[in-house]
Amino acid sequence: MFHRSERLLLRPPWPEDWQQVLGGIADEGVVRNLARAPWPYEPRHARDFVRKPIDPRHPRFLVARADTGQVIGCTGIDQYEDEVELGYWIARAHWGRGYATEAARAVLDIARMLGHRRIVASHFLDNPASGRVLRKLGFVPTGAVRERHSCGRGEAAPAAEYALDLEADEDVGMRAA
Repeated sequence: MFHRSERLLLRPPWPEDWQQVLGGIADEGVVRNLARAPWPYEPRHARDFVRKPIDPRHPRFLVARADTGQVIGCTGIDQYEDEVELGYWIARAHWGRGYATEAARAVLDIARMLGHRRIVASHFLDNPASGRVLRKLGFVPTGAVRERHSCGRGEAAPAAEYALDLEADEDVGMRAA
């Protein structure tokens, strides 16, 4: 599955992408904000990631700049406990340009097309920038802050939880830019 937004192309990872993935995520400042990526992030992790099968109901995408094809991050939805969860990361060199919001908005459009009705997300409390992205997308804080394990940190850290009702909030993400 592919998706094009204004500045980005979301596409599946291919085995030959492992070096671009490694180049973007092998940064402790990126990995510590993720629950599932290990630190240190090594070439074998990137090779395993790009070869991992993709569930069509829970796709993940590499985020590439549409003008250059350069991979700058990753986004997708995945099963987490009993919910469908949004996740994303953007390489540090591309922070602050709205790419996370644009890529995640595109994934929410795909989630709607796949028939998902509710999406959850969270961010570690020491990563408020991710909370701003979620609020721009229309996510609402649930009020829950829970300890969540971070492979990159090697321990649990407090994470604020959010939810988005895709049916009720269908155009909220489009209005919030």
